Amino acid sequence: MHRLLAAASFAIPLNLVPHVAHAQAPATRSLVSTAWVQERLTDPKVRVVATGSRATYDLGHIPGATFVEHDDTLDMAAGRHRIKAPDALARVLEKAGVVDGVRLILYGDSPMTTGWLYTAIASVGHGADVSMLDGSMELWRSEGRAISTTAAPAPTGKLTVRSAGEHAVDTAWVRGHLNAPDVALLDVRTTREWNNGRLPGSTLILWQDLFADQKTLKWKSPDELRALFARAGVKPGQQVVTYCAVGMRASLMAWAASSVGLPTHVYVGSWEDWSQDATNPVVK
Repeated sequence: MHRLLAAASFAIPLNLVPHVAHAQAPATRSLVSTAWVQERLTDPKVRVVATGSRATYDLGHIPGATFVEHDDTLDMAAGRHRIKAPDALARVLEKAGVVDGVRLILYGDSPMTTGWLYTAIASVGHGADVSMLDGSMELWRSEGRAISTTAAPAPTGKLTVRSAGEHAVDTAWVRGHLNAPDVALLDVRTTREWNNGRLPGSTLILWQDLFADQKTLKWKSPDELRALFARAGVKPGQQVVTYCAVGMRASLMAWAASSVGLPTHVYVGSWEDWSQDATNPVVK
């Protein structure tokens, strides 16, 4: 995996899609259990997709699961850590079996990378096709479920690029909504990063708090997640906007918010973009 992935503070400016009136709708089945997945391993309409460490995947993965390398979602020719343009990104995702008409089940050894894969898929208009596995490979193994060490060939198919709505928003959008009463701005960084400077009106929320068990990556229940967002100041009728250093932690938090029905946007450039412009207000 790209060496920049090891650091939580690199920049990932996103090729933004045209804005429309609403954030992308949440998935119809947002979180699925290991048992649910096992029952559907041969279902052609269900695709399990892993990300994170390729070495970990090669040591053992869910049978039939394909793999998306984080670097392959990036435009390396840009000279910065940027996501590929939608058409090029769609071709990358197709190679992993991310195609039209398939329910996508994401998992990996790094929640932030899995969250980013969600944003990559959402950026080509298929975020509503994404579910997350409720658990990790460690949980899968502990339950005695079958494991494969053979890379699964991706089924053929096409991924049609659709409008992503306002899943991703830029600095200008965030500046224009800083004082909007219908926006809840969530900072998904560490306490130390928060104390060193943050966007006005934002509330600190930790991605680790999404999980009931960080070791097995078992998620909190929908009611617990709703309570988490309520404690972070999200009020009924508000849109959630998440940011972090560059958009990976923010993407994970955005998926969680979307999974419980909150209209959500990701500020993918996040703190890296915001802090580069001295005219942007910062609170310490």
